[in-house]
Amino acid sequence: MISYMKYRVLGLLSVMLLHSGLTLAQTGKAGKPDTDKNGTRHKTPAANEVPVAAPKQDIVIIPSWLPPDNPVQPAATVVTNVLDTKLDVRFDWAKQWLLGTATLTLRPHFYPQSQVVLDAKGFEVKSVRLLVNGKEKNLTYAYDKQKLTITLDRSYPRTEAYQVRVSYVAKPNELPASGSAAITSNKGLYFINPLGTDNTKPRQIWTQGETEANSAWFPTIDKPNQRMTQEIALTVEDKFRTISNGLLISSRKNADGTRTDVWKQVLPAAPYLTMLAVGEFAVVSDTWRGKAVEYFVDSPYSTTAKAVFGHTPEMLEFFSTKLGVEFPWEKYAQVAVHDFVSGAMENTTASTFQDKLTQFTTRELLDITYEPESVVAHELFHQWFGDYVTSESWSNLPLNEAFADYSEFLWAEHKYGSAEAALVQQKALTAYLEESQTKREPLIRYHYADREDMFDRHSYSKGGRVLHMLRQYVGDEAFFASLNRYLTRNKLSSVEIAELRLAFEEVTGEDLMWFFDQWFLKRGHPELQITHSYAGNQVALRVRQVQDSTFSPIYQLPVTVTTWVNNQPVNHRIIVTKADQTFALPVSQRPALVKFDATGQLLAEIEEERSTEELLYQFYHAQNFLQKYEAITLLRGKTMELPVSAMLRNALSDDFWAVRQTAVEALRRYKGSEGTAIRKDLQKVAAKDPKTQVRAAAINSLASFQNEDYGQLYTAALTDSSYTVTSAAINALAKAPTVTSLKEITALQETKNAALIDAISNYFALNGTADQYEWFLRRSNDVRNEALYQFLQNFATLMLRMPPVERDKGIARLEIIARSYPNQYARLGAYKGLSMLVPSSPSVKLTLQDIRSREKDKNLATIYTMLQ
Repeated sequence: MISYMKYRVLGLLSVMLLHSGLTLAQTGKAGKPDTDKNGTRHKTPAANEVPVAAPKQDIVIIPSWLPPDNPVQPAATVVTNVLDTKLDVRFDWAKQWLLGTATLTLRPHFYPQSQVVLDAKGFEVKSVRLLVNGKEKNLTYAYDKQKLTITLDRSYPRTEAYQVRVSYVAKPNELPASGSAAITSNKGLYFINPLGTDNTKPRQIWTQGETEANSAWFPTIDKPNQRMTQEIALTVEDKFRTISNGLLISSRKNADGTRTDVWKQVLPAAPYLTMLAVGEFAVVSDTWRGKAVEYFVDSPYSTTAKAVFGHTPEMLEFFSTKLGVEFPWEKYAQVAVHDFVSGAMENTTASTFQDKLTQFTTRELLDITYEPESVVAHELFHQWFGDYVTSESWSNLPLNEAFADYSEFLWAEHKYGSAEAALVQQKALTAYLEESQTKREPLIRYHYADREDMFDRHSYSKGGRVLHMLRQYVGDEAFFASLNRYLTRNKLSSVEIAELRLAFEEVTGEDLMWFFDQWFLKRGHPELQITHSYAGNQVALRVRQVQDSTFSPIYQLPVTVTTWVNNQPVNHRIIVTKADQTFALPVSQRPALVKFDATGQLLAEIEEERSTEELLYQFYHAQNFLQKYEAITLLRGKTMELPVSAMLRNALSDDFWAVRQTAVEALRRYKGSEGTAIRKDLQKVAAKDPKTQVRAAAINSLASFQNEDYGQLYTAALTDSSYTVTSAAINALAKAPTVTSLKEITALQETKNAALIDAISNYFALNGTADQYEWFLRRSNDVRNEALYQFLQNFATLMLRMPPVERDKGIARLEIIARSYPNQYARLGAYKGLSMLVPSSPSVKLTLQDIRSREKDKNLATIYTMLQ
């Protein structure tokens, strides 16, 4: 699974903190150990760290990122195995019900059983029967709206399977609302625009099973360590297409104008991977090794579907070859649906995607870099890691998600080269380190508070980077041979972390407990301070691990250090094993640069002592994108120095677009002696760079120069082919409007592009009139979900300039969204918008108090409290 890209893989509280406007510094950081001149280690507490008593009167500082103690979360005990599930379902669109019959083939796991307990959330159970020799026999049962406990006709041994048939009505909309950052709802089955009254979206039905939500639409044992084959008969109006797991084995038209499609999957998979979708999809067909590859999209996007999904056959070939395990399932479909409650989901043979991640117009495609393609790779790799081999418990979720995350790196490396892959790595590392300021957990977590907590940047971003380190340590051949052993030995079964370790140990012959223990089973990451000195034809490299070793390990770190002498690099392989360690590296003369972790493989916070001259040398002699990126980032505070500004100007013409973008951003608010030349360079980049993200960044940097008139350039950018560039121009004009800009931007106000709507709302917030007040009211009905977050705050900014008597309609609209909108980010945006109006509309304060008191999402309620 992958969550919506902008909020990808966050713990919900972290997301809300980011959106609440509170900085991580405000929420508290862990103190770092410090060292005095004698080498004695001291801990410097953060403001919110609480000292507690420890033995022998020592003081132990509890870091703010240390989670509370939680109970052990073991894998579910397997009492009964679900062997096969046959479903016959139809739908009541008006009531948003599923009318179903489920025939389950079950067998006791080991001990004889005279009853079976099924997960069945919020059903109306019509009957429960035992199937014997083609006949049905009523069974007694107890049902509490969560568990269906069925008393069998006798005790069954583990050698004997039996069949139970349950007739039921599933009513997912009557379940209590619940969700998380990664998966915003757990209703399992969703009706989109069921009555067809919303002209902004089609009528659709789709499901989302992870983590344990499929039992909201069919009875099962909803645990990841179950595995079943399946057959689903879907009866729908003839105009709709259906999609489910496996192959379509029959389709018949019925006398009442409906059609029944039967989908069958012959390989067993976990219940949470079962899916269905119904809608008026356009289907774009592809193929790979004779297997069907299909893309289900809204009809307007059928012409651009292959631009998003079209690399799927090549990915199937690459991953199958690299792993030595051919894609195992019958077919592979990818389905774009509206209002999906996550980013995407790896159902066996049929992944589901949020429409906004995968449906683009031709113009929108101009702004696409790697992200949609990375989501496609991510969900496809899950077909091996997560579907073919499944983590036995949510505690072991990184066995699914870390691999899927790493597939994004692997595909970028294969298809686009090392620079794009390094950019993927850099973004993931940054994402994890940001989360680590408020949360540090082991990757494999047996003590989580809620299974949804596992869907965070640890399981994804950190997990992927840990796999990269493992690959670098054992080498490519051993890495992929180990993955092959892991997949072939554990195929169609559930696993825990030990199986992965054993596969690597058997291939390499090395005991790798040290690696798996420190990276998968311990929390935190290395925090390194690196210094070096030169004397007597050797470099003394000192490495200090300064992380709090009370709560994090002292790491064993195999790493490469590169010394540069006479413009020639020499690599030195060292292994850090102590908290404070010095290594002697032979050199023929004083090196121009000593670079620790030259390949950028470590997941770590690294403070490496280098002079400005060394960083400049690093940029000009960089062996990879990460080295250039690091040099530019560390020199951002020295742009007034001529050698640094010259380096940045040089970077503006780098072959790799991300280097150019990083340099453009480093030149924001430049105040050095090359101001005129640099502003001319930025204007040239804004007008002519081939990458839309770089042009937009250049406009943003130009907008940072006060008292400069770039109105002509901004106005020209309003007709740029790129929405991203046009949005940047609108935001620039919002701060420095021209005489004609309001008229020109008003001409764009009916756009459907989310980025453009966001920029236009920002412009109207700062420069609009009563005319734009009506625009905000109208567009708030068709701006959707996360896009409402900033839109509604911009609406409130405009309302502050309206007479209080004119604000009633706007306040009422914000209140409705804050109280009842299904998307939590939209509710938060509405709440913050209302908060902005309190000083001039005091009655709103009572409304906010009532909204806080009624908010059912506990994490959102926490943010509301923080915002008081």
